[in-house]
Amino acid sequence: MLNNKKSSSIPYIIWSIAFVIVPLVLVLVFAFTNKHGEFTFSNIEKIGTYADIFVKSINLAIIATIICFLIGYPLAFIISRANNLSQKNLLLLVMLPMWMNFLLRTYGWMTLLENEGIINKVLGFIGLGPFEMINTQGAVVLGMVYNYLPFMVLPLYSIMVKIDRSVIEAAQDLGANWLQILGRVLLPLSMPGIISGLTMVLVPSISTFIISKMLGGGSNMLIGDLIESQFLGGSYNPYLGSAISLILMIIMLLIMGVINSLEDDEMEGMLV
Repeated sequence: MLNNKKSSSIPYIIWSIAFVIVPLVLVLVFAFTNKHGEFTFSNIEKIGTYADIFVKSINLAIIATIICFLIGYPLAFIISRANNLSQKNLLLLVMLPMWMNFLLRTYGWMTLLENEGIINKVLGFIGLGPFEMINTQGAVVLGMVYNYLPFMVLPLYSIMVKIDRSVIEAAQDLGANWLQILGRVLLPLSMPGIISGLTMVLVPSISTFIISKMLGGGSNMLIGDLIESQFLGGSYNPYLGSAISLILMIIMLLIMGVINSLEDDEMEGMLV
């Protein structure tokens, strides 16, 4: 039986080595070498010149994650409290946009937000606008929220649907108002879903490049655009691109470590 388990894990080990470990090693090697194959820190040192892009990317990703949480948390609670048929239908509506291609969804928002787009035409019909919506940071955040909201709702729903209704009813019987129920019952019990949702939205938001390119225009370059330009763009420099990717991975690991520590602190608080 033990040999069967070991043999069944071989494909996964090969997959992990070929598509996880080897690419990571290549990124590490390229980050600390130049085109002559010599060891150097110059690629890491050059990243300081792009600090503003890093800061902008992290700020926009945090804003998008907070908005996703503020929308996704009550939405997930409403879905979890609905009857079985309504839950299935509401979850279908949440996941329906994900069935379309990511690019098509973003192109759709370009059509809506353009100066001659549908939204400005409707606003113009009632005497408002036109407003400059496309090629702005607001449009980038909107694209992130729209594309990544399901990744916030689904983990929250999977946790909230397990919270027994009697727990909330007991809090109400003890005189707790909805604010107290939210702070003392729902948030602590749904913390694993919150942590998963924050991680699943924040990480892809920081590294996104299609959304910023299509909705943000050339003046809103983010980290993902910068990395892409080093591998596929006119400023071809895979050594610098690997160094930026390495620093981005370290930043993501630090952020995920901070987020996961929130869950640990919350669990310790519940045990105490």
